[in-house]
Amino acid sequence: MHADHDPVDCPIAIARDRRRWRRALLVSGLAAAAILWVHLAAKWAGADFSRFGVVPRDAMGLVGVLFAPLVHGSWGHVGSNAIALLVLGTLAVYAYPRTTARAVPLVWLLAGLGTWLIGRDSVHIGASGITHGLMAMIALLGVLRWEPRAIMVALVTFLLYGGMVWGVLPGDAGVSWESHLSGAVAGLIAAVVWRELDPRPPRREWSWEVEAEIAEALARRERAEFELPRPEHVPVLWRREPAAREGGEGDRRVVPFRHPGRADIDAEPPTDTRH
Repeated sequence: MHADHDPVDCPIAIARDRRRWRRALLVSGLAAAAILWVHLAAKWAGADFSRFGVVPRDAMGLVGVLFAPLVHGSWGHVGSNAIALLVLGTLAVYAYPRTTARAVPLVWLLAGLGTWLIGRDSVHIGASGITHGLMAMIALLGVLRWEPRAIMVALVTFLLYGGMVWGVLPGDAGVSWESHLSGAVAGLIAAVVWRELDPRPPRREWSWEVEAEIAEALARRERAEFELPRPEHVPVLWRREPAAREGGEGDRRVVPFRHPGRADIDAEPPTDTRH
């Protein structure tokens, strides 16, 4: 069971958590809608936006560093990336809003630059570099922060998209593993650099964690109530003045105590009159 908490705080905490989820879903939903809208516009206009992709080691191909994540080759391509962006983006913004706000631009740029440096001679398009970066960031933050929310988000991420790990290795000729690898490395860098940027949620104490403290507090209260104070802690109400000394021993006088009605006890003993 939980340690006692103020019940007034529970509805406030629940409402705050719901607002975080709604805000995260809204932000990631807008990002997913953006890449869908770009692909829809390309299809409607009959234009080929692949020229805005990353072309490795080509000066003009650097344009793709900025625009390649928005361009996709097919509805299947843009659909898979939109869903991954919606799910991973929601988890990232919910758990680490400040870190994600800085990590996404970093992953966007480094994924493109890394692809431009190490990529094959081809046109690299798609937002999969960003999704791989978000997945790597969330997974590593769960290990680095090691608190319940971070671990929960990391486990959900790995359960849903753990297969992305294999995407960073060379495989299918039509898949840009260079973009995946560059994005994942950028996500790991963001996790290490900004791992403490977002405040940690307050830790709940469980009843068995505070039993020792409660027992010690009760013992202190009992000692304070029943234990007699030490002599040096007792206040002095009266102190005898030292006798005035004259010469050596000073003047001393013995005052006999006589009980009323018992004066005969202290009288002179009778004289013996026997002859």
